[in-house]
Amino acid sequence: MQIHRMTATFGKLREQTLELQDGLNILQAPNETGKSTWCAFLLSMFYGVNTKERDRAGLLADKNHYAPWSGASMSGRLDCRVGEDRLTLFRTTRRQTAPMGDFQALYTGTANPVPGLTAGNCGETLLGVSREVYARSAFIRQSGIAVTQEAGLERRIAALVTSGEEDTSFLEAAEQLKRQLNRRRHNKTGRLPALEAELQETAALLASQAELVRQRESLLERSAGLEAQEAALTNELAGLDRWDLHQQHQALQRAEEAAGLAEQKAERLRLRLEEEQIPENDVTSRLRGAIVNLNTLRKSAEKAQEQSTAAAQALEEAEARLSASPFAGQSFEEARRTAADPLPEGVRVFPSVPLTLLLCLACSLIGGWSVYTHLKENLPGTALFAGIATAAGTFAVTAALTLLLRKRAERKARDTALTERYGAAALDEIASLAETYGELLSQRDSAKQEAAAKAAAVQSLWQTVDINAEGILEEVRRFAPAAYDIPSADAALRASALLRKELAEAHTAARDARLRAELQAQQAPPAPDGGPELSPPPRDRATVSQELESVQEALAAARANLERIAGRLQSTGDPLALQAAAEKLTDEIAALEGEYDALQLAMSALEQANSRLQDRFSPALGRRASEIFAGLTGGAYGSVILDRSLRASAEPAGTGVPRDTGFLSAGAADQLYLAVRLAVCELVLPAENAAPIVLDDALACFDDQRCAAALAYLRKEAEGRQILLFTCHSREAEFFREDPGVAIQYLTEAGAGV
Repeated sequence: MQIHRMTATFGKLREQTLELQDGLNILQAPNETGKSTWCAFLLSMFYGVNTKERDRAGLLADKNHYAPWSGASMSGRLDCRVGEDRLTLFRTTRRQTAPMGDFQALYTGTANPVPGLTAGNCGETLLGVSREVYARSAFIRQSGIAVTQEAGLERRIAALVTSGEEDTSFLEAAEQLKRQLNRRRHNKTGRLPALEAELQETAALLASQAELVRQRESLLERSAGLEAQEAALTNELAGLDRWDLHQQHQALQRAEEAAGLAEQKAERLRLRLEEEQIPENDVTSRLRGAIVNLNTLRKSAEKAQEQSTAAAQALEEAEARLSASPFAGQSFEEARRTAADPLPEGVRVFPSVPLTLLLCLACSLIGGWSVYTHLKENLPGTALFAGIATAAGTFAVTAALTLLLRKRAERKARDTALTERYGAAALDEIASLAETYGELLSQRDSAKQEAAAKAAAVQSLWQTVDINAEGILEEVRRFAPAAYDIPSADAALRASALLRKELAEAHTAARDARLRAELQAQQAPPAPDGGPELSPPPRDRATVSQELESVQEALAAARANLERIAGRLQSTGDPLALQAAAEKLTDEIAALEGEYDALQLAMSALEQANSRLQDRFSPALGRRASEIFAGLTGGAYGSVILDRSLRASAEPAGTGVPRDTGFLSAGAADQLYLAVRLAVCELVLPAENAAPIVLDDALACFDDQRCAAALAYLRKEAEGRQILLFTCHSREAEFFREDPGVAIQYLTEAGAGV
């Protein structure tokens, strides 16, 4: 089989196309350009994308790992030749949950489908092996170059070294035997442990039944004793009930007597109130309210009296201030006229004018005569003239001096008179006193009006008090003749209210007593007819009830335990049936143990047969791997040894001591596993229509010399099958640069085209 062309929308590939030739194809590209993506795409075109695979830690499932980066749906096309037929395979995505789930196989250049070729059998039909066998043989990646054992690969190898049939596998048969063994016993699980646990449980149930029967007998005996105690205590309570009934009837009699006495008291009070004509509560309340109002009115009258007294006192004070004025007794106009001429009539402080003139004349004559007399002897001619002149001058001086003295005396007399009469030394002060006198007159008149109004209000209030008091006393004396004043009337009203209250309380007490008596009569059972005289019980009801309650609780617990034990006995089943079940379980366990031993024997025989089978194909596979490994290493290693799980070890030439892969370098280990892989391909892949071998950087760890040996081997192997070698190195292309039989391609970045 040869692959000619692949077109992919897969991972980072976006409708990229890869052209291939027959034989060896060297596909060189740097890292991160899609080499591994092309390999995964090729495997998915043949076998599809596993939609059941889930992401694991550090490893994405292919459906997620290779989802197109462009956001488009995953799809691809592959053109190939199988025998003489040229085929074109298409895989597209219709549902995102099934990437590349739609499959179509056509003959190239036509619309004719390839009969019998489906999405499920495409890879196995065209390549001749299952996906697992192809992935573990011809599909070689650097990270997965080692060979691992798998049922499909194991069946394929077994078929080639035995009968050629691929429907049997040691791994599958061993797995089935192991499942059968595990169904019977696997540590603490399986049918045998379950039956053993069931047998143990049945034995425990039988032992539990015996113990429950013993407990049931003990509880029955205890219940009988408790029932006897319960009956005795119940009889004692019945005696207490009879005593309580006797007490109830006595209490009923006492209640009847109390009700009769209360009714008699209420009737006596009612008759007394009728005889004394005690008014109803509404009349009493009204009159007491009137007394309260009267007291309030009296307080108002007393307050008004105090205000009237204060007004009269204020009037007296105003009259006193008015009487103290120098204008007392005058009207305001008279006071103002008096203040205009305040000097009193008849006040004289100096002699009259004629007398004053005579006095001045006498003084002048005396003075003139004296001068005349004195000069008459010395100057007789001028003595008369001098005497007359002296008299005239003396008269003028005396008159002037007298007039001055008169004015001064009058002013002093006026001031003295004003001070003595008005208490003022100036006329303007007297005018001010007159104005003040007018204000005092106004104040006296206002005080007089206020005093008159207050006196009238007091008189009116006291008249109202007297009228109301007389009305109250008139009504109260109808049932209390001794009420002579308001306090005695109020006391009579209080006494009436108390009598009415006492009557109401007596009626209430009588009604309540009668209701209690009737209620007791309704609740009390019929009185026993005769019977022996009852005596007080020795114990009270609380003690007997508490003891009975304790006994009943103990009896209920015993009965509950009996029911529980009966339920447990019933739930455990019939002892005979349990015994039969235990015997059946014992027999079944013995049979399963026989089967388990037989399965172990079969497993041992199968392992021995598989060992012999592996002993047959391991040497043949090892010999071919040795030849390839010797060629790859230039004869450095002589042989390859494979164990039954295909684990390889290599023997250096001339040592005779095999080395496990853990002791080899990374490059030598990859070369060893490549040799084993190539040997497996020769062994398991069909010879006709040989399937292509795909290598993804499988030679990355090889040195140049061993890489050249590997390339030479692949060049020879490519003569019989197509080989695709993806590499990130340039040495492979350089090695085949002059070889026209090797196709060399240089891949560019996946998104830039090929």
